[in-house]
Amino acid sequence: MKISIQNISKRYNKEKYALKDFSLTIETGILGLLGPNGAGKSTLMKIIATISQPTQGSIELDGHNVLKEPDYIRKILGYLPQDFGVYANLNAYEFLEYIAAMKGVGGPGLRKRIGALLEGVNLIESAKLPIGTYSGGMKQRIGIAQALLNDPKVLIFDEPTVGLDPEERMRFRNLISDLAQTSIIILSSHIVSDIETIADEVAIMQSGMLITKGTQSEVISLVDGKVFETLLESSALTDFKTKHLVVNTIRQKDQVRARYISPNPAKGSELVSPTLEDAYLFLTHKKP
Repeated sequence: MKISIQNISKRYNKEKYALKDFSLTIETGILGLLGPNGAGKSTLMKIIATISQPTQGSIELDGHNVLKEPDYIRKILGYLPQDFGVYANLNAYEFLEYIAAMKGVGGPGLRKRIGALLEGVNLIESAKLPIGTYSGGMKQRIGIAQALLNDPKVLIFDEPTVGLDPEERMRFRNLISDLAQTSIIILSSHIVSDIETIADEVAIMQSGMLITKGTQSEVISLVDGKVFETLLESSALTDFKTKHLVVNTIRQKDQVRARYISPNPAKGSELVSPTLEDAYLFLTHKKP
């Protein structure tokens, strides 16, 4: 399977673009989508999901024009938007049965399918309680379950791990890893570690444009030889930040161990192995 996005733009007025001349190819596996707030990630996902129309450009799924044939992708689509809403008075079974009806999913195996999904997102014990009594993380898990109802081949998750504790984030990653063998999965998250542990490829966006896309090792290689650590006096940290991109600090009594990115390291610094977070912060850093 392949989604081909060509020169997509989404313009709200003469000056404001959510996406600008954006092109990207997505194939079977998990694509991690990273970018700061306002980068255009949610807008891109809504356009792929046919919730929103672009100002210009085209999207094809296996040669079919998604913008002109939206039902081609909708019948195999699972989508969890960032602002997912629920019906508070329904329990989990009732809610998922309602969503199944909306998606045209039915048959004698539906109840069993719903049970398996609730088991997969660890909600089986709470399944008969009204969703209005659920915590934010539990509602998010219901959202994940509804996205999987129709056994989709294209899955779009916009910030799916918001509100999930570490154990549930791990459960989610395991769940979608099993689906990635035969599906296209697009996963947006502000938690870089969630992308780092699961994504086959990474796309980094900023200001509605694509900065880079590649395997994790390809993206990380962009900061090879540029990531260092050094030990500073606490009083020197503010001045150090004006000269270098500091990505992390650890206080050690009256000193600070600073991890930073620079082509010209400070004297006494130690070269360290870069991470995806280092590459992301380097690529999206706006110079003062």
